[in-house]
Amino acid sequence: MQNSQLTELPAAQRERLAFIEFRLWFLGKVTRKDVMERFGIASAAGTRDLVLYKELAPNNATYEGKMYHYRDSFLPLFQHQAERVMSALCSGFGDGEASIGQNLLAHDVPARLNQPKLADLATVTRAIHGQYTLTLSYHSMKTGLSPREIVPLALVDSGLRWHVRAYDRNKQEFRDLVLTRMENISPIKNEDARHAVQEHEQLIADEQWQLMVNIELHPHPAHPHPSSIMRDYGMKNGKLEVKLRAAVAGYVLRQWQVDCSPEAQLDKASYRLKLANISVLDKVKNAVLAPGYLPTKNA
Repeated sequence: MQNSQLTELPAAQRERLAFIEFRLWFLGKVTRKDVMERFGIASAAGTRDLVLYKELAPNNATYEGKMYHYRDSFLPLFQHQAERVMSALCSGFGDGEASIGQNLLAHDVPARLNQPKLADLATVTRAIHGQYTLTLSYHSMKTGLSPREIVPLALVDSGLRWHVRAYDRNKQEFRDLVLTRMENISPIKNEDARHAVQEHEQLIADEQWQLMVNIELHPHPAHPHPSSIMRDYGMKNGKLEVKLRAAVAGYVLRQWQVDCSPEAQLDKASYRLKLANISVLDKVKNAVLAPGYLPTKNA
């Protein structure tokens, strides 16, 4: 019934309804202003779209405080692809429902071996946006399954999998937790004072997230055609300077396959770049992920 009603609607309106659902599911709330600003429509049109979405999916939202809030009985009307959701969350909702599943240009991108369940992802992103804590069971590669209470703060793409940057109350430190290793995720809203987010658990207190490091990349010295590498990466004067958060530096250097060994000793067939200022990684906690990195003696 709802699917047939959706297909009869103009494409532009379906796109607005998909945006409403996106905000509701992954951010926990949506307002008329959100719709108006995203699509440049009048107040009355934004109200009609919100009312229509509520009619099509009466169990998905509750209206309170001049906004629509996510309900636990939520069932999506639209198909949302995990990669597109991740991109929209990190870069903005720009393509809309009309382009879901359509290719603008012929391309081929290998699928990730592991994708988070959208329901789990939505629970986490609502907590990030709403700034409240979660309880969950976590499958650690070192210690196995254990209960956790976390303050989720941000999403991090390691290139291999999606992580949640969070304050882990069990470990009493900021950590990256893999989304696909989480289960039984439940929110603890801030009305419960015992679980309210504390100042030292917020992103502003995460030193590795706040610390920016300047990475200097050069062509790998063992490569026979350094000029090709310089052109490939848009280098100027034989180098490329990149600013990264310390919290993601190790992931990025691994993903980019940068030789971080002291004398650029790694196999030239696998590495086209070398890290020129290796000592900068001494400030980075996840530098162990950087290929070939060994801490300097003064670290």
